[in-house]
Amino acid sequence: MREKLQNIANRLHGGLLLAFADVLITLLAGGLAMLVRFEFNFNSVPGDILSEWYRFVPVQIIITLVMFVLLRMYGYILQAISSLEISKMFLTCILTSLAVGTAAYLMKVKLSVSIWFMMMAIKIVGCVLVRYSVRIFNSISDAALERKTGFTNRIMLVGAGSAGSLIMREMKANGKKVGRVVCVIDDDPAKVGKEFYGVRVVGGREMIIRAARKYKVDEIFIVIPSASREDRKEIMEICNRTGCRTKTLPAIYQIMNDEISVSSLRDVSIQDLLGREQVELDMSGINGFISGKKVMVTGAGGSIGSELCRQIAKYNPDTIIGLDIYENSLYDIQQELKFTYKEDLDFRAVIASVRDKERIYEVFDKYRPDIVFHAAAHKHVPLMESAPEEAIKNNVFGTYHVVRAAEKYGVKKFIMISTDKAVNPTNIMGATKRFCEMVLQSRKDSETEFACVRFGNVLGSNGSVVPLFKKQIENGGPVTITDKHIIRYFMTIPEACSLVLEAGAMAKNGQVFVLDMGNPVRILDLAEEMIRLSGLRPYVDIEIKEIGLRPGEKLYEELLMSNGNLTQTANRKIFVEEQEQLSKDHIMECLETLDKALQDNSTDEELIALMKKIIPTYRSPEEVNSSVN
Repeated sequence: MREKLQNIANRLHGGLLLAFADVLITLLAGGLAMLVRFEFNFNSVPGDILSEWYRFVPVQIIITLVMFVLLRMYGYILQAISSLEISKMFLTCILTSLAVGTAAYLMKVKLSVSIWFMMMAIKIVGCVLVRYSVRIFNSISDAALERKTGFTNRIMLVGAGSAGSLIMREMKANGKKVGRVVCVIDDDPAKVGKEFYGVRVVGGREMIIRAARKYKVDEIFIVIPSASREDRKEIMEICNRTGCRTKTLPAIYQIMNDEISVSSLRDVSIQDLLGREQVELDMSGINGFISGKKVMVTGAGGSIGSELCRQIAKYNPDTIIGLDIYENSLYDIQQELKFTYKEDLDFRAVIASVRDKERIYEVFDKYRPDIVFHAAAHKHVPLMESAPEEAIKNNVFGTYHVVRAAEKYGVKKFIMISTDKAVNPTNIMGATKRFCEMVLQSRKDSETEFACVRFGNVLGSNGSVVPLFKKQIENGGPVTITDKHIIRYFMTIPEACSLVLEAGAMAKNGQVFVLDMGNPVRILDLAEEMIRLSGLRPYVDIEIKEIGLRPGEKLYEELLMSNGNLTQTANRKIFVEEQEQLSKDHIMECLETLDKALQDNSTDEELIALMKKIIPTYRSPEEVNSSVN
């Protein structure tokens, strides 16, 4: 609404200035016509002609203004002028002159035909020229600015709509500190060939690459916040291929009521190129789930745990208990939330390891949480392959300690963060996470409701491929990929955590929730796009090197058990997989067997063999990958 009012005010202001200019042009046209007619000697103009002109000037001005308003002459404020618009303005001026001539005839105004003709010609030229002068002035000021400052950042603007108008006006108002727009792209055929604030609209998205070369573009501004995800993704991919630095406005749902400005522009990220749809959440359901509750987050300093803390804080919890063994990351999220919420949020930072049973029981006894989000885990696949004992101690027994503490101290709901690597696992990390799911599913008779949320890779998480690629690009390459055929599913950390909260709100005992990860992404494509986002060329500026699959890694990841019963929830991005009933006694036997193996200092190979007995779907990566090739 504020933007619309501002646009109306700007148009009204520009229209009034043009109306004032038209009045001056009308007066000037009459004076010049008489001067030309009488050889530039004003004293030789007959008095009766002057009196007739004075008598008719007010009528002429009124008719001109009325006709210009009716014929939309004040819509040509040089936002989009082409040869067609200039022709329309000439026609409007001619029709206005005919209306003025008709009124003069009816009023029996006695002026010669030569004076009428010259008045009309001067008026037409003046009215069109004053509207076109803005472009001339901008071109001159642009050239002068470049000569004076040597600043030649040449910008392509993608989007000649209301957002583009705001960006152009701000750039002109602040002296073009960020550069000069040299061409405009818009998919609307009606705008192509016209001018947008004095800059030509050269075509639609198909012209982006060609125009970037022709106009020697340095930077691209994508200003189409209301466009669909698919359109934004396609346009960003095209811009990314130009090699120009590209910035974009957030989508319209992200901007909300914030004012659009140059400062709103941000670099295009790999998240933009994934083109994922907006997550729609049941805000009331999450609020009822979190508000007024004591919520514990284990692994609170990690990528997922810290984002869970941020999002939980928005729903007015009584207390957030952030538990982590690593004090630095826990301190960071504590300070962030303290700065954001001041005294409005009670955040308790607790240093503890989930492997320490006594310490975990002590923390639960002290804080008595209502809800637990269990995100603490070892998750690095290759590292855990070389340390299966640590994976079992931390992931399996750490989870079991937190589960038992939750039951003992009256936790109402317990949500564990799982992974797609738990589905038909090919590594010890995935196998331990699958066993954790089984632990929770075996406790359907518990007063605490247990559930798991399973999803794939999250962009930007610690140890994920995106930060690794970014660091390799910054170091000049090469960017290393394990296999050119490998694919993964991705979502952003905030998106994953939002869906975890909603799944938690609807969770019932023993359920495994599966998040819709969208379309798979080929890691090779991801590497190429990230290199282009850095303004470099794949295989030319930065090498991409294939190094082979890492220990425990498979070419593809699965999100669903092959024999699972999958049901869509009210949120189309959340599915629930009902599992068969698991015996608590059987799980306890497995835990005792694992514990004995650890006590007996079993070798890595023996521990992996034992896990394969406990998890029937656990197979070697070689066996799985050979079936794909």
